[in-house]
Amino acid sequence: MSKLTKYFRDTTEEMRYKVTWSSFEELQKSAGLVLIGSLVFAAVVGIMDVVFNKSLEAFYNSFR
Repeated sequence: MSKLTKYFRDTTEEMRYKVTWSSFEELQKSAGLVLIGSLVFAAVVGIMDVVFNKSLEAFYNSFR
């Protein structure tokens, strides 16, 4: 039990004194960057889906 208590005590101390926390402005910039990156990625995947779908439809319809 003492090892578990020491673990939590050490973790709390490290989180308070050794970890450097980002400022609110930095967090906002990072969140915006992640949002924009996610939207771009979703758009690319959506475009690829439409292109592959239309290509496969054209391929399958060529055998009718």
